[in-house]
Amino acid sequence: MKTMNLASVMLAAGVLALAPVSAMAEGAHVAPVKEFVSENVEDWLTDPVVVGAIKEQNAKTAGLDAAAIDKLDKEWRAQATASDKPFVNEVLARELSKFLMEKKDGSQGMITEMFVMDAKGLNVGQSDVTSDYWQGDEAKWQKTYGAGAGVVFVDEVEEDESTQALQSQASVTISDPETGEPIGAITIGINLDML
Repeated sequence: MKTMNLASVMLAAGVLALAPVSAMAEGAHVAPVKEFVSENVEDWLTDPVVVGAIKEQNAKTAGLDAAAIDKLDKEWRAQATASDKPFVNEVLARELSKFLMEKKDGSQGMITEMFVMDAKGLNVGQSDVTSDYWQGDEAKWQKTYGAGAGVVFVDEVEEDESTQALQSQASVTISDPETGEPIGAITIGINLDML
């Protein structure tokens, strides 16, 4: 019995010894993604278009409870793929969404998508239609806005089904430039094949 326990312990130790190597290999994209965000995105996160839109929406959504958020998210999901989508179209028509579309277009394919979230994790603006309206239950919002100012979270590598390109999402806390307080977050899809 002791021999089996020792063998089990040795096997577990061997697996644990290999874990950091595979984790490092899987996380090799994190540093270049953070560098890209630092050099190409962070400067315009204090733009009045971005900050103003988040502050305006925060004022409107501050009193929403979980049931109201769930209702908005269900409405969005129903419209996201429908031909008639007034809620989705209203968000896409916002000045912030146009700003994000211009930044995406200017990236020459490096940025695959972008969306900005408010203090509740609700979409404020976006370059492309997201599948849901509420991001507050996802790591992209929880590990940025929920973690405080100056935080950058880089998600796992995924293959884009339509383009077959490898991509990762980087999410960044957006803070009020006047107070330094977190007001929302942005998620940026980055084409890793172009890094």
